[in-house]
Amino acid sequence: MAEIHIPTLAAEPVFSLGGITVTNTIINSWLAIIIFLIIGLLVRRRVTLRPGKLQNFWEYILELLLGYFDQVTGDRKTTRRFLPIVGSVFFFILLSNWLGLLPGTGSLTWNQEPLLRPANTDLNLTVAMALVSVVASHIFGFITVGIFTHLNKFIQIGSLIKSFAKGPVAIFQAVIEFVVGLIEIISEFAKVLSLSLRLFGNIFAGEVLISVISALVAGLIPVPFMMLELLVGLIQAGVFTMLTLVYLTVASAKPHGAEH
Repeated sequence: MAEIHIPTLAAEPVFSLGGITVTNTIINSWLAIIIFLIIGLLVRRRVTLRPGKLQNFWEYILELLLGYFDQVTGDRKTTRRFLPIVGSVFFFILLSNWLGLLPGTGSLTWNQEPLLRPANTDLNLTVAMALVSVVASHIFGFITVGIFTHLNKFIQIGSLIKSFAKGPVAIFQAVIEFVVGLIEIISEFAKVLSLSLRLFGNIFAGEVLISVISALVAGLIPVPFMMLELLVGLIQAGVFTMLTLVYLTVASAKPHGAEH
């Protein structure tokens, strides 16, 4: 029976580069970025009016994603607007998850530490991506509906001040709206926690499962679990992406009654 290496919650440092500690999850992230760069350059060079197999494949994937994204945005123009962000998020998470299933992940070592590890088993990365998603939704909100209109979705200071001249009922209603706004602000932080912890927890649990099964039973027994992780990686990439798209769409929508 092989020695069981259980991944730790924190990513293992592999080496230092200019005073910066490089972990094995960072290496997997670099691999994903390099692969994206290579694929992007190849597709760009081969884009023609008569598409080849490579161009046809990626056009099919793009149309498939556009169809799914349209179900959230309800508008192809809005989908195309958000596609660079949510599309990049989807493919990066998907490729990062699937790279963690490559042979050698967890077994190749450098300085007695695993050289490769799925990037999304690093909570720092998932939190960073969640922050980008939530912050981007507010930036699009500021650009689309205006700074003050977007901020009024959370805290309506003007309504609270004006309510003092309208009587107790108006004051009570304004206070309720103010408290609801504070809850909405808290929910924005909850979005970051839910996005990051959901992705991290599922991918980390899968990595632990694969590590234990591979160490206990060699041969073809771990293959079904690895196939399951392929599906989990796809599902988690889709969930993270669709939630990001929901946040972007909702933040860019005008408040109820704005048309009046």
